[in-house]
Amino acid sequence: MLTPAALAETPDEELIKRGEYNLRAAGCISCHTKKEDGAPFLAGGRAIESPFGTFYGPNITPDKETGIGNWSVDDLVRALTEGRGPDGRHYYPALPYTSYTRMKREDIEAIWAYLQSIEPVRLENRPHELVWFARFRPALRFWNVLHLRPGEFVPRESESDEWNRGAYLVNAMAHCAECHSPRTRTGGLDPRLLFAGQRLPDGGTIPNITPDRETGIGRWTQRHIVRYLDTGMDPDGDFAGGSMSDVIEHGTTHLSNDDLRAMAVYLMSLEPIRHDMR
Repeated sequence: MLTPAALAETPDEELIKRGEYNLRAAGCISCHTKKEDGAPFLAGGRAIESPFGTFYGPNITPDKETGIGNWSVDDLVRALTEGRGPDGRHYYPALPYTSYTRMKREDIEAIWAYLQSIEPVRLENRPHELVWFARFRPALRFWNVLHLRPGEFVPRESESDEWNRGAYLVNAMAHCAECHSPRTRTGGLDPRLLFAGQRLPDGGTIPNITPDRETGIGRWTQRHIVRYLDTGMDPDGDFAGGSMSDVIEHGTTHLSNDDLRAMAVYLMSLEPIRHDMR
């Protein structure tokens, strides 16, 4: 583990490069950069729709007034693993800290080093537009009691290094279950249907990515999954759309073939869940 004093010095290029890789694996660009030509990189403003209203991704450039330029590495670790800001304020789980809490500290430290290296952008954060009962932020303390299980990812000794790497990427960094699982009434992930897809408020769906042959990806091969995460093309020759196209463009297509294959190995090892969302 690097000390805050060591990280405060100019990070080496290798650490910054690893930090960019981790940031892409964690899907940060898709929420913290507006989807429009010329939008400033990681300066926030991206709308994130939810049943509780619209969240707006904050500015995470190192601007000292409107971004995270005054944060320490410990502040970033706390935000990603506990869902709390430097002032102790609870963040909404639109920031998927319930998954990021499994990340290794060294991976978060690398992300912090990368964020310090990018161009600061002075851009005020846009306030969230939420239903009235979701605006009571202190209630998030009780939400965390129900749904936050802090602690780094622990490898399974009975599984291969490749499987464990895939489990780490899928569950911690890429936080795939956060989108590909339905929610309970309190807004937590439904533990009975993890990765089994969900129906959106607008009638759309996010697909089942368990290896069920009828409603999931059980007819896909590991090669199909790798190609999809790299190029966006599925086995039928169709291409990913919506938010998944952003995840691929800004995230998974930048990952190594080894990491994509590890993710495929893990996903194909999941228990098949039949979940018909029609």
